[in-house]
Amino acid sequence: MKLRFIFALTLGLVAFTAQANGSADAGKQKSQTCQACHGADGNGVGITMYPVIAGQHADYLRKALHDYKSGVRSNPIMAGFAGALSEQDIADLAAYFASQQGPLTELNANPVK
Repeated sequence: MKLRFIFALTLGLVAFTAQANGSADAGKQKSQTCQACHGADGNGVGITMYPVIAGQHADYLRKALHDYKSGVRSNPIMAGFAGALSEQDIADLAAYFASQQGPLTELNANPVK
């Protein structure tokens, strides 16, 4: 009994870790809706009202999507899109956009050229 519990717990942790990390390949496939405003790679569509999300930290992107989904962030368009996303969708989209080259840099880092 104890061994089964440990086995089940281990499988659960592996599944959680895989989900938490997300797949950039899966995120690319799921990003079609996002591309209308954020561009194919997250670098925007030339209109400054849409944020550049390419190269943003994946954990930040996950939090932002969760906040839109829960209503903590108020934006009717993003709330509608985020509300339909599963946890895996959020992780995958975050992984994809975080893996893209963009103009964003960390304050303590040299800009990417």
